[in-house]
Amino acid sequence: MHCLRTTVTRLQPLRTAQTAKNLSQTRPLMLERDLRMCQPVRCLSTSVAAEPFLNGTSSNYVEEMYYAWLENPRNVHKVFYCLFVLPFFMSLFSTGLYGLAESDLDKVFRLPTTTFIGGNETTLPLREIIRRLETAYCQHIGVEFMFINDVEQCKWIRQKFETPGIMQFTLEEKRTLLSRMIRFEEFLQRKWSSEKRFGLEGCESLIPALKTVIDKSSQSGVESVIMGMSHRGRLNVLANVIRKDLEQIFCQFDSKLEAGSGDVKYHLGMYHRRMNRVSDRYITMSLMANPSHLEAVDPVVQGKTKAEQFYSGDTEGKKVMSILLHGDAAFAGQGIVYETFHLSDLPSYTTHGTIHVVVNNQIGFTTDPRMARSSPYPTDIARVVNAPIFHVNADDPEAVMYVCNVAAEWRNTFHKDVVVDLVCYRRNGHNEMDEPMFTQPLMYKQIKKQKGVLQKFAEKLIAEGVVTTQYYQEEVVRYDKICEDAYSRSKDEKILHIKHWLDSPWPDFFTLEGQPKTMSCPSTGISEDDLSHIGSIAASVPVEDFTIHGGLSRILKGRANMVGQRVCDWALGEYMAFGSLLKDGVHVRLSGQDVERGTFSHRHHVLHDQNVDKRTCIPMNHISPDQAPYTVCNSSLSEYGVLGFELGFAMASPNALVLWEAQFGDFHNTAQCIIDQFISSGQAKWVRQNGIVLLLPHGMEGMGPEHSSARPERFLQMCNDDPDVFPKHSEDFAVHQLHDCNWIVILLPFRKPLIVFTPKSLLRHPEAKSSFDDMLPGTHFKRIILDDGPAAKNPEKVKRVVFCSGKVYYELIRERRNRNMDAAVAVVCIEQLSPFPFDLIKLEADRYLNADLVWCQEEHKNQGYYDYVKPRLRTTINRTRPIWYVGRDSAAAPATGNKHTHLVELQRLLDTAFDLNAFSGKC
Repeated sequence: MHCLRTTVTRLQPLRTAQTAKNLSQTRPLMLERDLRMCQPVRCLSTSVAAEPFLNGTSSNYVEEMYYAWLENPRNVHKVFYCLFVLPFFMSLFSTGLYGLAESDLDKVFRLPTTTFIGGNETTLPLREIIRRLETAYCQHIGVEFMFINDVEQCKWIRQKFETPGIMQFTLEEKRTLLSRMIRFEEFLQRKWSSEKRFGLEGCESLIPALKTVIDKSSQSGVESVIMGMSHRGRLNVLANVIRKDLEQIFCQFDSKLEAGSGDVKYHLGMYHRRMNRVSDRYITMSLMANPSHLEAVDPVVQGKTKAEQFYSGDTEGKKVMSILLHGDAAFAGQGIVYETFHLSDLPSYTTHGTIHVVVNNQIGFTTDPRMARSSPYPTDIARVVNAPIFHVNADDPEAVMYVCNVAAEWRNTFHKDVVVDLVCYRRNGHNEMDEPMFTQPLMYKQIKKQKGVLQKFAEKLIAEGVVTTQYYQEEVVRYDKICEDAYSRSKDEKILHIKHWLDSPWPDFFTLEGQPKTMSCPSTGISEDDLSHIGSIAASVPVEDFTIHGGLSRILKGRANMVGQRVCDWALGEYMAFGSLLKDGVHVRLSGQDVERGTFSHRHHVLHDQNVDKRTCIPMNHISPDQAPYTVCNSSLSEYGVLGFELGFAMASPNALVLWEAQFGDFHNTAQCIIDQFISSGQAKWVRQNGIVLLLPHGMEGMGPEHSSARPERFLQMCNDDPDVFPKHSEDFAVHQLHDCNWIVILLPFRKPLIVFTPKSLLRHPEAKSSFDDMLPGTHFKRIILDDGPAAKNPEKVKRVVFCSGKVYYELIRERRNRNMDAAVAVVCIEQLSPFPFDLIKLEADRYLNADLVWCQEEHKNQGYYDYVKPRLRTTINRTRPIWYVGRDSAAAPATGNKHTHLVELQRLLDTAFDLNAFSGKC
C-alpha cells in the first residue's frame, strides 16, 4: 500500500497553493497498525445533521468495524467490506490530497522511473495504474521492503513484483507443484491417529516452498543446504525434502524398537546427499536435530554453515547456505532470533544470507497474536538487518512458489537474509491430542469449514484444464502406495540404526559402525625447538614497520624472558597449545567477547598499529608457511547466540579446535539453553559428538557476586559418571573414562565438550607457571597435581591431606609454607574434575593412611565442587574414613561484594584447613 501511495504521489506535481489548501481540510497522514495505509480522510467541518445515521453509538459501531477491516478484511461482513474498500481508494483522489479527482481516473499519466507496472509502456490511465498496483500488492502477496536503505535492492524487488504478468507458470510447473502437495500428513493420521507428530496440516505449502528454494539455489550453484526447524512439520520435511527413507520414519512410531534414539522422533535430524532433479546436480541436505526450545537451533545452524563455507573455501556463500524455519510466535517472542540476526553481517559470523521461512499459523500453542507480540507482524524483527519480508497466503501454492523463487534469487544476488512469511493456519491443536476449541472456538469453527490446500489447488487446476480428475486421483493413489509399501517394510525393522539419524557425520573419523578407530591417547608434548620457536613468535611482531603500544612492548619482553627461562604462564602456555596445533595443520578458532586482547589484557593475539587505523597483525598466523589458519574474533555482546554458533562450527569437523570464552565465567548463564540442551546431552540424545571448548574465568577474588563464580556446580551436576561406582580398572583407564563421560576432550580418538574454569588473578601469579619440561615429547595432561614436598617423602607422618581445585591451591601452599606445616599437611590439586580421577585419588588416599581427608574450596558449600567431589571421594576410599569440608558456608549469592568480608572468609577457611584439631570429636 505504501508503494501505491508513493507511485500515485509521483504521477503529477501538485501546485503548492492547492496542496496547502487541501491539507488544511484533512487529518494528518497516519500509519495503521497492521496495513500501514492512509487513514481515510474525513472533513472536520461536516455537521452531524448532514449525516444523521452516523451519530451516537452507530457511528462508534461503524468505526469499530472499520478498524477491524483494517486489521483483516475478513473480520467484517461483506457489506462493510464493500463500504470501506471503495472509499479508501477514492479518498486518494476525492479529497484532493494528491491533487487528483474521480474525474482523473481515465486520464493518462506518464509513469515514474521508479515503478515497473508499465512493462513496456511509459504511460497508463490512472484507473489502470491503480488496478496494476492492486494486482502487485493487494492480492495474495504482501511485500515489505521500503525500509531497505539501498536503492538498487528496492528497485530489484519492485521489478520482481510489479512487472505485469511476471507470475506465470507453465503447465508442467503447475503439475509438479500439485504432485509436491503430497498427502503425507493424512497418511500418518490414518495410521497413528493417537500419536503426537506435530503435523503440518494447514500449511502443506511449506513442502513445495522448501523444494522451490532448494531447486533454485541448486541451479545457482549451491552444493550444500543446512536447515534448522522446530518440531512442527519436521517428519514431513525429513520425508519429502531431505528424502529420508519412509520406513525409517515409520518404524519410529514403534515403541518396542530396540536401541531407540535418545529423543522423540520429531526432534531428530538427518544428513543426506542426493541428486536434485531440477538442476541435475548433487546436493547435500542436513536437517539439524533440535530440542523443544523452538529457536535454539538457529545459531547452531549458522555456525555449521559458516564452518562448511570456511573448510570449502566458499568466501561468498555461493556453495553452502542455510535455511531456517520458524513459527510465528517463536520468531517474534524469542530473543535468540534477534541474536542470530545480529550475527548475519559480522565478518567472522556471516553466512552470506539465510532464507527464513515463517510458518505463520496465527497462534502460539493457545495464545493469540494480540497477546504474543507488540509488533504488527511476527516478522518485524527482520527489519533490523534490512531483510525484505514477503508475506504470502499459504493457501495459494502458486504465489508461495513464486515468492520462494524470488527469495532464493535475492539470496543468490545480494547474499543477504530474506524472510518468507507463510500466512496459514493450524488445523489441529498444538499437537494431535490437543483440543484447540477450549481457547479459540470461533477460529477453529472457521478452520473446520476450510478446505485443505491440496483440495483447493486440485480443483483450481482441474477447472483450468491443467489436469484431469483422473490424473489427480491417480497421483493420490500413487503416493498412498509408496507410503503403504514403506509402512510394510517398517515392520521388519527390529533395531534403530544410529547412522540413519546423524545430522553431522564424520565418516573418516570413526569406523563404519560409528565407533572410535582406537582407544589410545597420544602424547601432547612437543619438541624444545617448537616450544622456543612458538615462544619467539608470541614475543615478537612479525610484520615490518608496525608500531605497537608501549605497554604491549613490556608484555612481549616479559614473554621473551619466560622463553629464555624455559617457563610459561597461562597466556604463553595457551600460545604453545594453539601454535603447536596450527603447525600440525589443525584449525583453531577462538571467539567470544574481547577475546582478541583478553578480558584481563593477558592474551593480545591481535596487535593494533598505533599509527595506522584498522591495521592489525595476528602473530599466530606467522608460525610456519604451511600451518592451518588461526581465527580469533571478538564477538557481539551475546552469549546464547555466539555459543550456539561456535557449537555449530565445531560440529562440522572433528579436526579443529573451536573455543568460546566468556568475558566472565558467570556470563555463560545467558547461554544455559545451549549448554543444557546441546552440549551436555547432545550425544545422548542425537548420537552426535562435539569438541567445543568453553573457557570460563573463575575465582573468588573479592570482585563481587557477578564476577566471581563460573558456577562449576551446574556443570558437575550434569556429568553422567556414577558417584557410587568405582570404575573397573584397565590399562587405558583414563581414556575409557573420557569415552564414557559426556564432557571433555581434545586430541583423542573421539570428541567430547571440554569445560575449563580459567584463571583471573593466577594469570599473573608468580607461582602459576609451568616448565618446558612438562611440555616435551612423552608428556601428558596431569589429571591431578601431586604433593612433591616433605609430606610426600614421609607419608606416614602426614596428619592431613587437603584435596582442592583451582586458585585456592596456591592460597593453601602459601599458608602451609607460612605455618611451617609442609611435612604435616599434604595438598593435592585435582585438575580434571570430571570424569573423576578415581584411580589417582585412590593411590593418594592409600599413601596417606594415617591422615584426615579434607576437601577444601573457596566457593560456598552449596556451590563449587563439594557436592560432586564428596560422594566420589567416599566411593574411592570405600567409605572407610570421613571426608571433611573446609570452605565458606552455604549462601544464596556466589560471593560477597565487600573486599574486607571476602578476606575474612578466606582467612577463616585457611585457618580451618591447617587446624589439625578442627574435626576432633566429630563423626
